[in-house]
Amino acid sequence: MLKRLFDLLIAMGLLIVLAPLLLVVALLVRRKLGAPVLFTQQRPGLHGKPFQMIKFRTMLDIRDQHGQLLPSAQRLTPFGKFLRSTSLDELPELWNVLRGDMSLVGPRPLLMDYLPLYTPEQFRRHEVRPGITGWAQVNGRNALTWEDKFRLDVWYVDNATLRMDMKILLLTVRKVLRRDGIAADGHTITPRFRGNLPTRDAAQHHER
Repeated sequence: MLKRLFDLLIAMGLLIVLAPLLLVVALLVRRKLGAPVLFTQQRPGLHGKPFQMIKFRTMLDIRDQHGQLLPSAQRLTPFGKFLRSTSLDELPELWNVLRGDMSLVGPRPLLMDYLPLYTPEQFRRHEVRPGITGWAQVNGRNALTWEDKFRLDVWYVDNATLRMDMKILLLTVRKVLRRDGIAADGHTITPRFRGNLPTRDAAQHHER
């Protein structure tokens, strides 16, 4: 209950303070990437229950001759890369925090189709609400392997305290300012998680 109260107070305060910045980013997204300004996608929340996560759009809606979206790496513009590297695209998730879908700190919400690929230990990352930032994000972010991310997520589940959340938030600010661990080695966009299958480049990626 204390963590939830902390989330509500901080998220509400940030939405008020950052309202001008949110408006400017929204206008820039509309001008440079078009409509819609927001990107929504179903993600697994607490205990794997799905919710609609909200972010600023970072990709163009470019399709091939068959109407299929081109691979993400071809649709991600320099402006979109800037939004991601500065984590500005994550700011609308403060609304998810207010709704109770997410927490300020917790394992990042990934894709729904990853759920059946987790080991029982890896699935434990869903024992808490997903977060805008987390222990894995301040210990390597997208430069980590999937296995390391999940290990750090589960460690957080077992050791989470309000004091640790405050520490992670402060470390997140420093990471964002330094723009550390923005992308996995050799990839503009993090490769998909493939469970126990050998890692290989995907022909098409999704929004992270």
